[in-house]
Amino acid sequence: MTAADSEITDVDVEIGPIDYLVVEFPADAHFDGSALGHLRDLVDRDIIRVLDLAFVRRTADGVVGVDIADLDLAGDLDVTLFAEAASGLIGEDDLAEAGAVLDVGHAAAIIVYENHWAAPFATALRRSGAEPVASGRIPVTDLIEALESAEN
Repeated sequence: MTAADSEITDVDVEIGPIDYLVVEFPADAHFDGSALGHLRDLVDRDIIRVLDLAFVRRTADGVVGVDIADLDLAGDLDVTLFAEAASGLIGEDDLAEAGAVLDVGHAAAIIVYENHWAAPFATALRRSGAEPVASGRIPVTDLIEALESAEN
């Protein structure tokens, strides 16, 4: 077996599309941890796999990282799963970029996740030679407006 024979290619790895999401929390928001419970449920049901989860806060002096263990979360959610989500995909420049759009006192969660449910489908496409050429997200407000317009 040569070195080329042992190389792993993107068609050999069963992995779904990777997305990221940045969620802003106003300074006066009460972060009760309920959203993390839903995120945990998606992981437990093997729908997504959280690759990275980071938190930043914008202060008067700039952007600072916040450890999940330092968040004052209400409830009894075990955040261990999320504290260990650090693949290295989120870099310091990503944290700074996400924090730069925040108002002073606001915080943000940055989540990088694999759409694990789509891994077999995406792998089959790659093996057949297909590749994604575009992806995006339709804002919920646009969807609601389109549905309301269709009703008229």
